[in-house]
Amino acid sequence: MTVKDILDAIQSPDASPADIAALPLPESYRAITVHKDETEMFAGLETRDKDPRKSIHLDDVPVPELGPGEALVAVMASSVNYNSVWTSIFEPLSTFGFLERYGRVSELTRRHDLPYHVIGSDLAGVVLRTGPGVNSWQPGDEVVAHCLSVELESSDGHNDTMLDPEQRIWGFETNFGGLAEIALVKSNQLMPKPGHLSWEEAAAPGLVNSTAYRQLVSRNGAQMKQGDNVLIWGASGGLGSYATQFALAGGATPICVVSSERKAEICRRMGAELIIDRSAEDFRFWKDEHTQDPREWKRLGKRIRELTGGEDVDIVFEHPGRETFGASVYVTRKGGTIVTCASTSGYDHAYDNRYLWMSLKRIIGSHFANYREAWEANRLIAKGKIHPTLSRVYSLEETGQAAYDVHRNRHQGKVGVLCLAPEEGLGVRDEELRAQHVDAINRFRNV
Repeated sequence: MTVKDILDAIQSPDASPADIAALPLPESYRAITVHKDETEMFAGLETRDKDPRKSIHLDDVPVPELGPGEALVAVMASSVNYNSVWTSIFEPLSTFGFLERYGRVSELTRRHDLPYHVIGSDLAGVVLRTGPGVNSWQPGDEVVAHCLSVELESSDGHNDTMLDPEQRIWGFETNFGGLAEIALVKSNQLMPKPGHLSWEEAAAPGLVNSTAYRQLVSRNGAQMKQGDNVLIWGASGGLGSYATQFALAGGATPICVVSSERKAEICRRMGAELIIDRSAEDFRFWKDEHTQDPREWKRLGKRIRELTGGEDVDIVFEHPGRETFGASVYVTRKGGTIVTCASTSGYDHAYDNRYLWMSLKRIIGSHFANYREAWEANRLIAKGKIHPTLSRVYSLEETGQAAYDVHRNRHQGKVGVLCLAPEEGLGVRDEELRAQHVDAINRFRNV
C-alpha cells in the first residue's frame, strides 16, 4: 500500500467511507521536518540571516501509532505559519525541548519525542482512521484541523481550553504536523471543511483566522463592537488580513498599517478605506537599537486622527511586538485596548507606562483560540462571511522556499502548500456558494 493508493481512493467518485476505512495504511509518508542534530546550525547568525531552506527537510517518516481520541488524516493541503518559520530557524529556542517535555506526559505522548519534528499547524484533508472513543468523525470525512492540542485533565481548562496546563500548538509543540502527506491529530481538532473552497484554500485560514477571531472578536480578547476604530498592523499579512475582515464584517473601522502600495491595494480590495503606508510615510519608531522615538508615536497618532476625523483608536491589533509596541500603547485612546500576540519583530516589548496607567488602557495577551472560538471562526469561513487570504501555493518540495519567503516578508496574506493534492483547485463541493464569493476568495492572488 502506498500514499498514491490513498490519493486515488480519495479522488475516486465511487469510493465510499467504508472503502476509505478499508485502505491499508502505508508504512511511511513524506513529511516536512527539522532535525534535532541541526539545532545549532545557525549559531551566531542574526535572525534575518537564518535560512529555512537549509534546515527544512522532506523526509520519509514512519506512520505514527494511532491512540485513543485521535485521528490520522490524509493531508491534501497545508500552509506556512510564522511558527513554522520559528521552528525552522530554531528561535526563540529549539522545538525539540517542547517534544521532550510532551513525551514525558504519558506513555502515549512518548511517540512525539523523536530526533525529527514533522511541522505544520494547518491542514485540509480526509480522515483515514479514528482511534478508540472517536464517534463524531469517520473515515472519508473531509475536514480541516485547528491547532489546539490539550489534555483537559485539569479543571483549569474547562472554562477556556486555552488555559489547560497541557495546552500546546499542534505541529509546533507536538509532532506529526500538517506539512506532510499524513498527519496525526486529536479528534477534537477536526472541523468540517468549507465545501465551497479548494483544498489549499480551506487549509489557509485555520491558525491565523482563529487567532484573529479570539484576539479581536471574542470576549477573551478585545471584544470589538460596532463603531470601534481598530488599528491593524500588517493588515495585508497572515494575521492582519483576517483582522481586517473581522473589523469590516463587525461594523468597526479598520485603520490598516502596511509597508507598500501593493499591500495597501489588497486592503482596499477587502473594503478598507483608512490606510497608512508606513514605508511611504517613513515611520521610524526607534532611533537606534536601544532608543525609541516618542515623536514618531505622536506623528502616528496625528496621522490616525487625520484619517478618522479626530478620533483615536479603540483597539490596537498588535502582533509585530518590539518594533511597534511602544507606538501601539501611545496611540490607543483613553480606556482602550491593546491586544497582543506573536511578537514577530521581537519579544522584548518596551513602552512608556504613563500612557497606559494614567489613561486606563488595557493590554490583553491572546494566544490562538479555544475549541469554541476556532469552531466559530471556521463557521464564518464556511458561510462565506470571511474569506481565505491565499496568495500563492507551493509544492511540498518547495516548503523551504515558502518558509523563507514568509520569513523575509515577501508574501501577502497566507501561502499554501500542496501535500497530497496533485494540483490547485481540487476539492470544491459547493459550486453555487463559491460562485457568489469567487472574487473575494481570489483577491489576494490577483494583485
